[in-house]
Amino acid sequence: MALNTPDGASERAGRREWIGLAVLALPTVLMALDISVLFLAIPKLTAALNTGPAQLLWIADIYGFMIAGFLIPMGTLGDRIGRRRLLMIGAAAFGAASLLAAFSQNSAMLIVARALLGIAGASLNPSTLALITNMFRIPRERGKAFAIWVACFMGGTGLGPVVGGVMLHFFWWGSVFLLGVPVMVLLLATGRTFLPEFRNPNPGRIDLISVAMSLATMLPVIYGITELAVIGPSVLDIAAIVVGVAFGVAFVRRQRSLTNPLLDLSLFSRLSFRIPLLSVVLNTTAMSGVALLVNQYLESVRNLPPLTTGLLLVPPSVAVIASSLITPKLAQRIRPAFLMAGGTVITAIGCLILTQVSPTGSVVWVEIGYLLGMLGVGPIVALGTELIVGQAEPATAGVVGAVKETADNLGFALGAAVLGSIATAVYRNALVIPAGVPAGAAGRASNTVAEAGGAAAQLPARQAVELLSAARSAFTTGFNVAAATAAALAVVIIVLVLATLRRIPASGVPQPTADTGLKEHQHTR
Repeated sequence: MALNTPDGASERAGRREWIGLAVLALPTVLMALDISVLFLAIPKLTAALNTGPAQLLWIADIYGFMIAGFLIPMGTLGDRIGRRRLLMIGAAAFGAASLLAAFSQNSAMLIVARALLGIAGASLNPSTLALITNMFRIPRERGKAFAIWVACFMGGTGLGPVVGGVMLHFFWWGSVFLLGVPVMVLLLATGRTFLPEFRNPNPGRIDLISVAMSLATMLPVIYGITELAVIGPSVLDIAAIVVGVAFGVAFVRRQRSLTNPLLDLSLFSRLSFRIPLLSVVLNTTAMSGVALLVNQYLESVRNLPPLTTGLLLVPPSVAVIASSLITPKLAQRIRPAFLMAGGTVITAIGCLILTQVSPTGSVVWVEIGYLLGMLGVGPIVALGTELIVGQAEPATAGVVGAVKETADNLGFALGAAVLGSIATAVYRNALVIPAGVPAGAAGRASNTVAEAGGAAAQLPARQAVELLSAARSAFTTGFNVAAATAAALAVVIIVLVLATLRRIPASGVPQPTADTGLKEHQHTR
């Protein structure tokens, strides 16, 4: 169902292309691993590095924020110097930054390492998506390749808790970051053999001012959102967001005036591009925030060990892999808007189930709710990726892939910041400190449920039980509210895709041209 079929689309992919797709799965799996294993490691690294709530949010968010900030410059760079070359450079840098993160001695060092991982990671997925676009020229094969790419990402998310749980059971928290080293070594060893090189033959000069402006847009906004999530509104935080937005406006104006812009804004004039992009952001925001809170609930409220938590998270990951892989087959008969909306209805139902979770109820309800939430993700991510990247011209596939990955990673970061801050705000408001608890312990317990556990360990048995019970109840209330917010975001997605994308035909419907459905739809704007 590719939306833009390049010249030469009659050439079918051969063995080298499909092996190359397996090679491209390596960084894809790793990017997901690096996100999910961090969630599991949070309680241990918080205790080992004496990490406060602000530092914890930066450790969780800086990776996604730096990726989001650097993706478009990296996508443009890949179009110019070669997508395979950039992929290999990024792989080497990612491996080195993984070592730095694994052996961090304090929170500041880990934040820096995570930032470097984000910058290196920004070079990986845009190159991966662009290479898939170039390697698979037939629409149906390309749709299948994108679905496999999504399944690999989700598979990494599912594999991460299991592998991470095993490593955290036997080794220290930093061991989870060492997973990136052998994966990147394998990519470096096989990439040149199985991956072809592609670059824009007429790229023009890269506009460094635009690069600086894109960073000046993202980073102040990120800083402001992160600080607002931790300490509430302040003049400095609001000013940072305003400055970032102002740079964003200037960035857009500059792109419109350049012969060779860093980002081709004409793509955003298409509903078939911007609505899937927005839907991906909203979906990822909702489910990444839910994923973070599910992990914390299982470990900090139900007091399950990391390995058990990891095993409980496998079925939801298998569900999203299955729904991603079956989506291309269904898309041959069902219009993408209906598939995306149907999947998101399932996600909303799962999130609503999570609003009913209690501190002491059966973990089965958490499992069912999260499984349904993830089951519904497959269609919107697989079809959203194809709708977005499938519109790229071969010469600019890197920057279009970067735009899609910006949406993904911004969604991951916003999920932790927005849903995490909602849960934290409700937690602090709902927490009732038992009488007699010392002020120091009460202050720690008011920060996070994980810190409440540490504070309780220093108290007499009766006070410890009362404090833990209060903290776990308050966290669960925050979790319920955050899950309701995720369900509301799912409803917004359903309305968006049904209202704007319903005229795009199923991939199995014969069309005079590859984008007939889009042109018909665009006339309805």
